Amino acid sequence: MFLGEYQHTIDDKGRLTIPAKFRGELAAGLVVTRGFDRNLMIYPLNGWEELAEKIAQRPLSDPSARTFRRRVFSGAIDLLPDRQGRILLPQNLREFAHLNGNAVIIGMFNYLEIWGADTWEPVRNDIESNDNLERWDDLGI
Repeated sequence: MFLGEYQHTIDDKGRLTIPAKFRGELAAGLVVTRGFDRNLMIYPLNGWEELAEKIAQRPLSDPSARTFRRRVFSGAIDLLPDRQGRILLPQNLREFAHLNGNAVIIGMFNYLEIWGADTWEPVRNDIESNDNLERWDDLGI
């Protein structure tokens, strides 16, 4: 289970250190892909396989399904953390998520998101400053 918010840096080579708390769950490997909000998503291998299977079940004749497949799979890379718990993020993914040194890793229960610190700040501020609880009604909470 992935919870919390962690500040990390991306070094000059594009390496990001996974928070120590999550390294055990990701030690066997992980998949990084483009997120939906100019961020990246990290899935443990078993979580990725579940997601990939759901996507693969969508009909190829559906143009929206094909577009979604392209978005998720063409941006994906499978990685194995090194002994220091670091992963090497490819340049194209770093550019997509505007990652230029400072990153925020946030737990999303069954996956992680990686945000550029400058990109995450307004999202976080919106979450914390909006007291309109009605916007969550559709979630049934």
